[in-house]
Amino acid sequence: MKSLHATIEIDAPAERVWQVVSDFARYPEWNPFIVRAAGVPRVGERLDVTIVAPGMKPVSFRPRVLDVEPGRLIRWKGEFKLPGLFDGRHALLVEPLDGGRSRFTTHEDVSGIMLPFVGKVMSASQQGFELMARALKERAEA
Repeated sequence: MKSLHATIEIDAPAERVWQVVSDFARYPEWNPFIVRAAGVPRVGERLDVTIVAPGMKPVSFRPRVLDVEPGRLIRWKGEFKLPGLFDGRHALLVEPLDGGRSRFTTHEDVSGIMLPFVGKVMSASQQGFELMARALKERAEA
């Protein structure tokens, strides 16, 4: 298993950051990595997600929502083609900090038999996580 991770502190309250994170319809306006997210973030539901990692072609998939804590967390599991080939458990987490600030974390644990062959994809996806965190900061602070 390998993990991807990006964290950023934001000069905006957690409620504002959550509002941006949970508004999937507006992702195309600001999110350079998850360029499309559609569906209802409810446990058991499937989402329609398209990601574009830097230097890579767009990839669309239909992850299943595993966990939702309104105002704090959305977690899903996506699979490439078949379970066990290339699976990812992705989390979007918003935490309140003192002084009306917050912290956003995006994290994914990736596993599967294709993992040894996707180093370039993993590296590009890590860059995408970082770009998304910075873009969220900019959007929430505006």
